[in-house]
Amino acid sequence: MRILLTVAELRAARSELLQRDATATLGLVPTMGALHDGHLALVRAAKERCRFVAVSIFVNPLQFGPSEDFSHYPRTFDQDCTLLLKEGVDLVFAPAAEELVPAHATTFIQVGGIGDRLDGKSRPGHFRGVTTIVGKLFHVVAPHAAFFGQKDAAQVAVLRAMVRDLNFDLDLVVCPTVREPDGLALSSRNRYLSAEERIHALALSRALQSIASMSVQEKDARVLQEHLRSCLAAAEGIRLDYAEVVDPRTLEAITTMHKGALVAVAAYVGKTRLIDNIVLPSGNTP
Repeated sequence: MRILLTVAELRAARSELLQRDATATLGLVPTMGALHDGHLALVRAAKERCRFVAVSIFVNPLQFGPSEDFSHYPRTFDQDCTLLLKEGVDLVFAPAAEELVPAHATTFIQVGGIGDRLDGKSRPGHFRGVTTIVGKLFHVVAPHAAFFGQKDAAQVAVLRAMVRDLNFDLDLVVCPTVREPDGLALSSRNRYLSAEERIHALALSRALQSIASMSVQEKDARVLQEHLRSCLAAAEGIRLDYAEVVDPRTLEAITTMHKGALVAVAAYVGKTRLIDNIVLPSGNTP
């Protein structure tokens, strides 16, 4: 496994890898580090599909608001590299901030409309930061496929729009959310939670499962959304950011379930902001 710190090093290493086999494919797993089993599931999916796998570790300053947790975001680089080595990753791209966000930079990628919904609405500028850096990673790594988790469903919808509009020549692969046995979606931010807060956080997945069961009979998305919000409003230790039933492709509100739906929530548990979601198919089978 090679650890690369600059764009020039990354490009040279990529070229060297693919010269070994002209038919080989390269998969990319973009991360901000603090790796957990959800990230490793993406790595394994990439290894199943691609001959070589690259993982980026970059805590992106552009996607954090001024009052958010950029300075406190967990950084566990040595531990992350140990995990990736065990998984057989070929390249780890771990640039310094100046490498991807130079002080003189004036160019950004912004997906209009869809990028202003859900997290884009409650965290202004967040998705512009995501798309700018992921777009740069797609450009410099030039992967054949990139792997993301379903837990970040809103991000996935925005990135799909970016890939389409900017003609990136890659497959964007979405892998299922990985959960703890009790249903809590894995997140690097879970380590912020106290024991009591972790119990409170289970309200998110329980509310989503309630909606999944209810949707078998209920076809009115507005009724489902109101039930979701009521469940979370009544939950102890939860401060709701948003709870929405939307089109999974556009993130726009829907009224009926005939085309399926993304049921997405974001909430604060203590000081920790968590997100979770489920996608209900058009047949409304949970």
